[in-house]
Amino acid sequence: MTDLRQRHRAPLALVVLMLATLLSACSGAQATTATRTVPTPGPVSSADLAGVTLKVGDQKAGLQALLKASGQDKDLPYAVEWSTFTAGPPLLEAAASGAIDVGTVGNTPPIFAGAAKSPVSIVSASRGEGQGDAILVAKGSTATSLADLKGRTIAVTKGSSAHGHLLLALRKAGLQPSDVKISYVSPSDGYAALKNGAADAWAVWDPYTAAAEKEIGARILVSGVGIVNGLGFQVASNRSLADAGKNAAIADLVTRSARAYQWSASHPDEWARVYSSETGLSLDVTTVQAHRSIKRPITLDPEAIRSSQDLTDALASGGFIPASFDVSTIVDHRYDAAVAAVIGKA
Repeated sequence: MTDLRQRHRAPLALVVLMLATLLSACSGAQATTATRTVPTPGPVSSADLAGVTLKVGDQKAGLQALLKASGQDKDLPYAVEWSTFTAGPPLLEAAASGAIDVGTVGNTPPIFAGAAKSPVSIVSASRGEGQGDAILVAKGSTATSLADLKGRTIAVTKGSSAHGHLLLALRKAGLQPSDVKISYVSPSDGYAALKNGAADAWAVWDPYTAAAEKEIGARILVSGVGIVNGLGFQVASNRSLADAGKNAAIADLVTRSARAYQWSASHPDEWARVYSSETGLSLDVTTVQAHRSIKRPITLDPEAIRSSQDLTDALASGGFIPASFDVSTIVDHRYDAAVAAVIGKA
């Protein structure tokens, strides 16, 4: 895990009114569920906010690069400490332990965290089409469908969005998880396994999908289109949500993130260039990712919760989590009004 320190200070008088208005909209909401209530604290002063260090979990070429590319990292009225994770599951573990306050993950990791009763909540969402979510086969593979992989090894990161995609794709194809050999690996090990033949297929997401296509000639056997819900989530530690200063900083970060997602959707080539610069991935790879895996901010609407519930039920029926549960119990709507204002649904 790599920690980076980033401090940007805004003219406080310019941000305190904005944040006070934002928190006023949020203060009437709280995550009331069948199992817990996370209190929503009130606004904080600009001086108190200036003393906050928000610990943000990220993944490869994730939110940090996106905020930089879109200009949304400028004039932050609090400090940010970034930590990079290989995938969503370890990021969720860090949030649960208090090592980070907030982070961005795919659609599946919060379900595993919820099943484990981790003290973490979903606080915002984005949606894509799932084109970059893929089950890949190696160059030269003769497989034309998932049925051709019966008895074969499929590499995937346990608890990741790709894990959910694999399960749903198998179900759609009329197969059981037991019909294939699932090998749990990190994304980097999955790449190597597909390249050297240790795995017959690899379930993964962009930019890893694009990198494998461009660098080793991998082919998409099954994309996530029509299978996955395309959701990405920002998740936060319940302890941080109950802290006035952290809550104010998260509210601001959620708003900036929504603006950044909107920017990337309308500026894919600019996003690809920054993405390449920040990660060292080739421009060919990042251009594919930027045009294919477009994410747009959404509120935590009933459809997002319903589709997440469907995935939860599928994971439970497949024995990947102990039992299904009500997904709404891990969703906190306090920032919905702020996101709605950004996307014009206020």
